[in-house]
Amino acid sequence: MIVAIIPARGGSKRIPQKNIRKFCGAPIIKYSIDAARDSGVFDRIIVSTDCDKIAEVAINCGAEVPFRRPIELSDDHTPTAPVLTHAIQQLQQSGANLEFACGIYPTAPLLQSEHLGEGLRMIKATGAKVVIPVTSFDYPIYRGVGISDAGALELLWPQRLTTWEQHEVTRSNDLPEAFHDVGQFYWLRVDAFLRDGRLWGPDTRALVIPRKFVVDIDTPEDWEIAELKRSALYPTA
Repeated sequence: MIVAIIPARGGSKRIPQKNIRKFCGAPIIKYSIDAARDSGVFDRIIVSTDCDKIAEVAINCGAEVPFRRPIELSDDHTPTAPVLTHAIQQLQQSGANLEFACGIYPTAPLLQSEHLGEGLRMIKATGAKVVIPVTSFDYPIYRGVGISDAGALELLWPQRLTTWEQHEVTRSNDLPEAFHDVGQFYWLRVDAFLRDGRLWGPDTRALVIPRKFVVDIDTPEDWEIAELKRSALYPTA
Protein backbone atom coordinates (compact mmCIF):
# COMPACT_ATOMS: atom_id res chain seq x y z
CA MET A 1 0.00 0.00 0.00
CA ILE A 2 1.13 3.56 -0.76
CA VAL A 3 -0.24 6.27 1.52
CA ALA A 4 -0.08 10.06 1.73
CA ILE A 5 0.20 11.48 5.25
CA ILE A 6 -0.56 15.18 5.70
CA PRO A 7 0.48 16.45 9.16
CA ALA A 8 -1.75 19.38 10.11
CA ARG A 9 -1.83 20.34 13.75
CA GLY A 10 -3.96 23.07 15.25
CA GLY A 11 -2.63 25.99 17.26
CA SER A 12 -0.57 27.92 14.71
CA LYS A 13 0.51 31.20 16.31
CA ARG A 14 2.09 33.37 13.60
CA ILE A 15 -0.76 32.70 11.15
CA PRO A 16 -3.89 31.63 13.09
CA GLN A 17 -5.61 28.53 11.67
CA LYS A 18 -2.83 28.40 9.09
CA ASN A 19 -3.53 24.87 7.87
CA ILE A 20 -7.17 25.57 6.94
CA ARG A 21 -7.10 29.31 6.30
CA LYS A 22 -8.56 30.35 2.95
CA PHE A 23 -5.86 30.65 0.28
CA CYS A 24 -6.99 31.99 -3.11
CA GLY A 25 -10.52 31.06 -2.12
CA ALA A 26 -10.02 27.54 -0.72
CA PRO A 27 -8.63 26.07 2.54
CA ILE A 28 -4.91 25.83 1.95
CA ILE A 29 -4.82 22.15 2.94
CA LYS A 30 -7.09 21.42 -0.04
CA TYR A 31 -4.22 22.06 -2.46
CA SER A 32 -2.12 19.34 -0.85
CA ILE A 33 -5.05 16.91 -0.80
CA ASP A 34 -5.89 17.68 -4.43
CA ALA A 35 -2.27 17.23 -5.57
CA ALA A 36 -2.10 13.87 -3.78
CA ARG A 37 -5.35 12.73 -5.37
CA ASP A 38 -4.43 14.01 -8.84
CA SER A 39 -1.07 12.22 -8.74
CA GLY A 40 -2.94 8.91 -8.93
CA VAL A 41 -0.27 7.09 -6.90
CA PHE A 42 -1.88 6.84 -3.45
CA ASP A 43 -4.18 4.17 -2.11
CA ARG A 44 -5.16 6.41 0.82
CA ILE A 45 -4.76 10.10 1.73
CA ILE A 46 -4.55 10.56 5.50
CA VAL A 47 -4.49 13.75 7.58
CA SER A 48 -2.79 13.55 10.98
CA THR A 49 -4.23 16.22 13.26
CA ASP A 50 -5.10 16.99 16.85
CA CYS A 51 -7.83 19.44 15.83
CA ASP A 52 -11.51 18.65 15.19
CA LYS A 53 -11.96 21.65 12.88
CA ILE A 54 -8.99 20.63 10.73
CA ALA A 55 -10.33 17.08 10.65
CA GLU A 56 -13.72 18.33 9.43
CA VAL A 57 -12.18 20.46 6.67
CA ALA A 58 -9.83 17.65 5.61
CA ILE A 59 -12.69 15.16 5.30
CA ASN A 60 -14.75 17.67 3.30
CA CYS A 61 -11.76 18.07 0.96
CA GLY A 62 -11.58 14.33 0.35
CA ALA A 63 -9.03 13.04 2.87
CA GLU A 64 -9.37 10.50 5.68
CA VAL A 65 -8.81 11.25 9.37
CA PRO A 66 -8.81 7.77 10.94
CA PHE A 67 -7.09 8.78 14.19
CA ARG A 68 -6.16 11.84 16.24
CA ARG A 69 -2.58 12.89 16.80
CA PRO A 70 -1.61 12.86 20.50
CA ILE A 71 -0.96 16.15 22.28
CA GLU A 72 2.71 15.32 22.87
CA LEU A 73 3.25 15.34 19.10
CA SER A 74 1.29 18.54 18.48
CA ASP A 75 3.37 21.40 19.89
CA ASP A 76 5.50 24.03 18.16
CA HIS A 77 8.71 22.06 18.59
CA THR A 78 7.70 18.61 17.34
CA PRO A 79 9.73 17.62 14.26
CA THR A 80 8.09 16.07 11.22
CA ALA A 81 9.74 12.64 11.47
CA PRO A 82 8.07 11.47 14.73
CA VAL A 83 4.68 12.68 13.46
CA LEU A 84 5.09 10.55 10.33
CA THR A 85 6.30 7.62 12.44
CA HIS A 86 3.21 7.85 14.64
CA ALA A 87 0.87 7.98 11.64
CA ILE A 88 2.54 4.99 9.97
CA GLN A 89 2.35 2.96 13.18
CA GLN A 90 -1.32 3.84 13.66
CA LEU A 91 -2.10 2.64 10.15
CA GLN A 92 -0.06 -0.53 10.61
CA GLN A 93 -1.87 -1.30 13.86
CA SER A 94 -5.17 -1.06 11.98
CA GLY A 95 -3.94 -3.67 9.50
CA ALA A 96 -2.49 -1.55 6.67
CA ASN A 97 0.49 -3.11 4.88
CA LEU A 98 2.54 -0.04 3.96
CA GLU A 99 5.40 -0.15 1.47
CA PHE A 100 5.81 3.56 0.75
CA ALA A 101 4.50 6.66 2.49
CA CYS A 102 4.69 10.31 1.53
CA GLY A 103 4.53 13.05 4.14
CA ILE A 104 2.97 16.10 2.46
CA TYR A 105 2.85 19.47 4.17
CA PRO A 106 -0.60 21.09 4.37
CA THR A 107 0.73 24.53 3.37
CA ALA A 108 2.14 23.66 -0.06
CA PRO A 109 -0.21 25.42 -2.50
CA LEU A 110 2.26 25.20 -5.41
CA LEU A 111 2.79 21.45 -5.02
CA GLN A 112 2.62 19.65 -8.37
CA SER A 113 1.07 16.20 -8.64
CA GLU A 114 3.70 15.35 -11.25
CA HIS A 115 6.48 15.91 -8.73
CA LEU A 116 4.84 13.47 -6.33
CA GLY A 117 4.87 10.86 -9.08
CA GLU A 118 8.50 11.62 -9.93
CA GLY A 119 9.46 11.20 -6.29
CA LEU A 120 7.81 7.79 -6.10
CA ARG A 121 9.57 6.63 -9.25
CA MET A 122 12.91 7.83 -7.85
CA ILE A 123 12.57 6.07 -4.50
CA LYS A 124 11.58 2.84 -6.25
CA ALA A 125 14.40 3.05 -8.82
CA THR A 126 17.23 4.04 -6.47
CA GLY A 127 16.41 1.96 -3.39
CA ALA A 128 16.64 5.16 -1.31
CA LYS A 129 15.18 5.33 2.17
CA VAL A 130 13.89 8.89 1.65
CA VAL A 131 13.44 11.21 -1.35
CA ILE A 132 13.21 14.94 -0.67
CA PRO A 133 12.41 17.66 -3.24
CA VAL A 134 14.97 20.45 -3.39
CA THR A 135 15.51 23.56 -5.46
CA SER A 136 18.50 25.78 -6.09
CA PHE A 137 19.13 28.99 -4.17
CA ASP A 138 18.52 32.03 -6.36
CA TYR A 139 21.89 33.52 -5.36
CA PRO A 140 25.19 31.73 -4.59
CA ILE A 141 25.30 31.01 -0.86
CA TYR A 142 29.11 31.20 -0.88
CA ARG A 143 28.83 34.97 -1.34
CA GLY A 144 26.47 35.28 1.60
CA VAL A 145 27.17 37.95 4.20
CA GLY A 146 26.26 38.67 7.79
CA ILE A 147 26.08 41.95 9.67
CA SER A 148 28.24 42.40 12.76
CA ASP A 149 27.12 44.06 15.98
CA ALA A 150 28.90 47.19 14.73
CA GLY A 151 26.93 47.12 11.50
CA ALA A 152 29.77 45.96 9.26
CA LEU A 153 29.31 43.38 6.51
CA GLU A 154 31.13 40.10 7.05
CA LEU A 155 31.53 37.20 4.64
CA LEU A 156 29.88 34.08 6.05
CA TRP A 157 32.87 32.17 4.72
CA PRO A 158 35.69 34.45 5.94
CA GLN A 159 39.03 34.82 4.21
CA ARG A 160 40.77 32.90 6.99
CA LEU A 161 39.01 29.72 5.82
CA THR A 162 41.31 28.69 3.00
CA THR A 163 38.71 26.49 1.34
CA TRP A 164 36.49 29.49 0.64
CA GLU A 165 39.03 32.29 0.30
CA GLN A 166 38.53 32.61 -3.44
CA HIS A 167 34.83 33.42 -3.12
CA GLU A 168 35.34 37.10 -2.37
CA VAL A 169 36.47 37.71 -5.94
CA THR A 170 34.99 34.74 -7.81
CA ARG A 171 32.27 35.62 -10.30
CA SER A 172 28.80 34.59 -9.16
CA ASN A 173 28.37 32.44 -12.27
CA ASP A 174 31.46 30.44 -11.36
CA LEU A 175 30.41 29.56 -7.81
CA PRO A 176 29.07 26.05 -7.11
CA GLU A 177 25.29 25.60 -7.11
CA ALA A 178 23.64 24.90 -3.76
CA PHE A 179 20.17 23.59 -2.97
CA HIS A 180 17.61 23.63 -0.14
CA ASP A 181 14.66 21.51 0.95
CA VAL A 182 11.52 23.07 -0.51
CA GLY A 183 9.27 21.97 2.39
CA GLN A 184 6.60 20.20 0.33
CA PHE A 185 6.89 16.44 0.79
CA TYR A 186 9.04 13.49 1.88
CA TRP A 187 8.81 10.11 0.19
CA LEU A 188 9.60 7.26 2.61
CA ARG A 189 10.45 3.60 2.16
CA VAL A 190 8.47 2.58 5.22
CA ASP A 191 10.50 -0.34 6.58
CA ALA A 192 13.82 1.51 6.20
CA PHE A 193 12.44 4.75 7.66
CA LEU A 194 11.00 3.05 10.73
CA ARG A 195 14.39 1.54 11.62
CA ASP A 196 15.85 4.91 12.63
CA GLY A 197 13.04 7.46 12.16
CA ARG A 198 15.31 9.92 10.35
CA LEU A 199 14.62 11.86 7.18
CA TRP A 200 18.22 12.83 6.43
CA GLY A 201 21.11 10.47 5.91
CA PRO A 202 23.30 8.72 3.35
CA ASP A 203 20.25 6.95 1.89
CA THR A 204 18.37 10.21 1.22
CA ARG A 205 18.06 11.29 -2.42
CA ALA A 206 17.21 14.70 -3.89
CA LEU A 207 14.51 15.41 -6.46
CA VAL A 208 15.31 18.78 -8.06
CA ILE A 209 12.26 20.90 -8.92
CA PRO A 210 12.01 24.39 -10.50
CA ARG A 211 12.07 27.40 -8.16
CA LYS A 212 8.83 28.75 -9.61
CA PHE A 213 6.93 25.97 -7.80
CA VAL A 214 8.49 26.75 -4.42
CA VAL A 215 7.20 29.05 -1.69
CA ASP A 216 7.79 29.08 2.08
CA ILE A 217 4.90 30.38 4.19
CA ASP A 218 5.90 31.40 7.70
CA THR A 219 4.54 34.95 8.02
CA PRO A 220 1.51 36.94 6.79
CA GLU A 221 3.79 38.58 4.23
CA ASP A 222 4.85 35.14 2.96
CA TRP A 223 1.18 34.24 2.64
CA GLU A 224 0.47 37.31 0.52
CA ILE A 225 3.45 36.61 -1.74
CA ALA A 226 2.39 32.98 -2.10
CA GLU A 227 -1.11 33.98 -3.21
CA LEU A 228 0.37 36.36 -5.79
CA LYS A 229 2.67 33.61 -7.03
CA ARG A 230 -0.14 31.07 -7.40
CA SER A 231 -2.36 33.63 -9.12
CA ALA A 232 0.45 34.30 -11.59
CA LEU A 233 0.98 30.59 -12.26
CA TYR A 234 -2.75 29.85 -12.59
CA PRO A 235 -4.40 33.12 -13.76
CA THR A 236 -7.71 31.46 -14.71
CA ALA A 237 -8.01 29.15 -11.68
